[in-house]
Amino acid sequence: MTSITALGGIGGISGVGGTTSTQLGTDGTSGASFGAVLGGVVQGLTDQQNTANSLAVKAVTGDLTDIHQATLAATRAQVTMELVSAVRNKGVDAFNEIMRMQA
Repeated sequence: MTSITALGGIGGISGVGGTTSTQLGTDGTSGASFGAVLGGVVQGLTDQQNTANSLAVKAVTGDLTDIHQATLAATRAQVTMELVSAVRNKGVDAFNEIMRMQA
């Protein structure tokens, strides 16, 4: 029986909502820009999708002994994609709401 491991792919997203006090400046701004953090998350998503694709090819060709690896990689990529899409949609909604404000 195989052991269950923690989802490691989602750990890269912690910078979006989990800003620690050491990352904050004296004026309350973040040490890393939101765009840089979001760019890192998108890069992580791309890496997860590439891993899922390569494992799927290995599973189809018979080179993968444990099909669960491909299934888990595909699920991780899908969940991360949904999360990134939700964050993007909330960002667009916030921008549109700001644009509708009257001065």
